[in-house]
Amino acid sequence: MKPRLPIPLRTSPRHGTLQIPTQCLRNSSSNPASSSNEPPTPTRDPRWLSDMKARLGKCIMFGGLDAPSISNAAGALRILSTEWRSLVAGREGFLVDKKRAGLLRHKVVWGEQDSMSHVNNVTYVRWAESARVNWTNNYAVHFDPSHRREWAELSMPKGVGMILKSIRTDYKFWRFWFWFLMIEQPMTYPDHISVFHKLRSMPKATDSHFVLDVMIMSELRQRPAARCVEDIVVYDYKKGQKTPLPPFMLDAFRKTWEAQEAEKERVEERMKDVLSAVRSMEQKTWDREGAVEDMGGTK
Repeated sequence: MKPRLPIPLRTSPRHGTLQIPTQCLRNSSSNPASSSNEPPTPTRDPRWLSDMKARLGKCIMFGGLDAPSISNAAGALRILSTEWRSLVAGREGFLVDKKRAGLLRHKVVWGEQDSMSHVNNVTYVRWAESARVNWTNNYAVHFDPSHRREWAELSMPKGVGMILKSIRTDYKFWRFWFWFLMIEQPMTYPDHISVFHKLRSMPKATDSHFVLDVMIMSELRQRPAARCVEDIVVYDYKKGQKTPLPPFMLDAFRKTWEAQEAEKERVEERMKDVLSAVRSMEQKTWDREGAVEDMGGTK
């Protein structure tokens, strides 16, 4: 059999430099915690959730936790397992509840894979566009039912509607060769995805377009599989020209923008609570003077 040659590493389109994901070079046994007693601050690390789980697991496996600490560990673990979407996406301002999500736990089906047995890149764009239509319909159903017809018609070529001017997609799962080892982490079947939209900025009354950030999240890996940026034009089909955002859209978007900012602050405080709890457990177990791991033997 003819040996397969390694494919070249991806290069950054902007700088032309080799891009090796830091996760592949990272020592999985390393721990970001320090012995400092300073209150911890959340970071923007995309692996924050998995790192917190690993640090919490290390404390539990090390042993030596008293009853209150075990209760605190259970509480922190409950937050990480039930609020993970907001911890990952909400800290950026995405609103992840059922009434806001464009797609929530949508099944990845086998037929969405290509010949390389991973989800085709075009599928992510379809998910983003389908979720945007649902995101718009959510306003009609949950937040502004008095303008139900107007919200519904935004997705139709009748009166005032929305047209996708451009979409850019950054894929966060990757596949590349490192020496003669293929590092592979594409999205595959089976999985579920959730898709969330947020306003990048608050539109003005004179604007005829607005920009949406999109997060497509893998439920299996509990982190973003792709991110999109959508530039949306508001178009009057009857007049055949662009038009400023209608007042009902501006009012709804203003409330959404305020909710996004409030969610960022709320999640930031929630992350600080989790970090404080984990750090406290570390100082009571492995990160203390004279710490000895409980190996499970009899005393």
